[in-house]
Amino acid sequence: MTDSPPAALKRFIWDIQSMVELAESEREILLIGRDLMARLIAEDDWLPPAFSAADPAYAQQFQLYADAMERFTIVSTVLAPGQASSVGVEPFWQILGVLRGVFSRRSFDIGAEGEFLPGGAEQKLAGGAIWTSPSRGAAQLVNLQSDRPSIAIQVFGGDIGKAPRQTLTPEGAAHFGPTSYANASDAPPFDIWTIQTRIED
Repeated sequence: MTDSPPAALKRFIWDIQSMVELAESEREILLIGRDLMARLIAEDDWLPPAFSAADPAYAQQFQLYADAMERFTIVSTVLAPGQASSVGVEPFWQILGVLRGVFSRRSFDIGAEGEFLPGGAEQKLAGGAIWTSPSRGAAQLVNLQSDRPSIAIQVFGGDIGKAPRQTLTPEGAAHFGPTSYANASDAPPFDIWTIQTRIED
């Protein structure tokens, strides 16, 4: 594990931070953010192993960076072959890019009692695909590959790790609370101090 993020991620963090500061609307954030994400995932070899390891038992979500003012957070979501994430309420705008593999993103409606209702839209997202949403619905990611992990990079318009939200595991267990990140103790998210070095275009 290095003290400084990869150059591609460092540039992305700086650009997202500038965009959030200067954009005049959520729509503008999503439009510009799509282009920034496209540049980030154009190459798939920059993500450190500490943030790209799959676990056959549980979907993994690693925090890569959290804005100190909680305006956004960047995570990597790693699913083992055939694995599904929990269904979760998405309380913020989101920009998702597929770094490796192939996902199905399944949308759910939320019923009057707060239950998740299937039947929403489903998108197949292969490597290099980008998906953005201003919605506050619920969704699940599924790795469509049977022989290798799939990895998505996600930017949320707030700290997804601090926002209490309703989730439902693939096994049917309901939970309400913040997201638990999978970061190991020796692989914390990068912070503002680790991205201060000069960026070369």
